[in-house]
Amino acid sequence: MKIKTSLGIALASLLTLSGCSNNDQSVSDSVDLDKVTTLRFSHFMTANDNINTEGFEPWARKIEEESKGRLKIEIYPSATLSKPGATYDAAAKGTVDIGMQVQGYTAGRFPLTQVVELPGISNTAEQQTCILYELYNNGAIDSEYEDTHLLSLMGSGQGALHTADNPIRTPADMKGLRIRQPSVVASHVIETIGAAPVGIPASDAYTSLQRGVIDGLAFTWQPIQAFRLDELLNHHTNIPFYNSTFVVTMNKDKYNSLPQDLKKIIDDNSGIVMSERIAKIFDDSNEAAMAAARAKGDTMIDIPDPLNDPDWKEPLLEGTQRYLDELAALGLDGETVYEQAKAASAACKV
Repeated sequence: MKIKTSLGIALASLLTLSGCSNNDQSVSDSVDLDKVTTLRFSHFMTANDNINTEGFEPWARKIEEESKGRLKIEIYPSATLSKPGATYDAAAKGTVDIGMQVQGYTAGRFPLTQVVELPGISNTAEQQTCILYELYNNGAIDSEYEDTHLLSLMGSGQGALHTADNPIRTPADMKGLRIRQPSVVASHVIETIGAAPVGIPASDAYTSLQRGVIDGLAFTWQPIQAFRLDELLNHHTNIPFYNSTFVVTMNKDKYNSLPQDLKKIIDDNSGIVMSERIAKIFDDSNEAAMAAARAKGDTMIDIPDPLNDPDWKEPLLEGTQRYLDELAALGLDGETVYEQAKAASAACKV
C-alpha cells in the first residue's frame, strides 16, 4: 500500500509539472488560488431596503464563502455608481461589473419583457418570476439580454395606486391627478384613464410627493417603507394594473475572464434559485407593508380582478392594446408574446 501511495504522489507531481490535469480546468484555474477578483454591484435601492439586506447581501456573502475569498462582491446601493435607468447598460459596457435595474426604467430597451407588466398577467412576485423564466427559456425575450451574462430575472409583485389626499375607487377618481409612473406600460394605462403620468425615479418620489409635484404614485408595496413614503401616503388602491420586473446582470467580458470554477459558483447561486428567493422576499414584504398601512388607519381599496370589473375593464384593455400596437409598429410580435405570457400566467399561478 505504501508503494502505491508513493507512486501516486510521484505521478501526480509529474502531471502537474508537465501541465496535465485530470479535469476540465486550465492550469491557471488550478494554481492561481490566491488571486482575488472584486466585482462591483450597482443598484438603486437603499442600503436598508430588505431586498438588499435579505437578498443581495446574503447572495454576495455566499459567493465569497464558496469561492473561499477568491470572489468578493462590493455592493453600491442608492444608485451611487450608475443611474437607475442606465444600470443595465453600465453593466453591458463594463462601467460596473454587476447591475440591477427595473426594465421599465429604460423605455424601449426591453419592450417584449415588459409585456409581462400588462394588467391581469400576474398577482404575485413569485408568479411573475415564473412567467419571466417561461418566456426567457422558450426564446420569447432572451434576445433582449444577449449583450450581458444574465444572472436573474424577477418580479416584484403587483403595483398599486397610492395617494396622499385622493382615494381612488374608480377611473373617474384619477382624472386630472399627476401620478408617478414606473414604466411605459403603466404610463399608457394612466393616460388612458385620464390622469397625467410623471416619470421620476423611486428615489425622488418622497420629495416630489412632499412638494406637490405629484398627487400619487404607481408603486409596488415593498419599497413604501424603505423610501419613507408611508409618512406621506394615506390612501391605497390594490389593483394589478401593472407589475414591475427586475433584471440582475453581469458584464460579459468580466464573467468570461473568470476561471471555470468561479463561473460555476456564480451561476449556481444565480438564475431561478436567486430569483425565486428574492421574489419571496418581495411577496412577504408587500404583505407586511399592506398590514402596516392598515394598522396606521390608511384607506385600503381592493380591486383584485380589474379586467372583469365594469369600471376598470375598458381603460385597462385599451391601455394594453395601445402598448401592443406600439410593439407592432416597431416590427415586434407583441401579440404572440402576450398570448404566451397569459398561458404562462395560468401555468405559474401560485
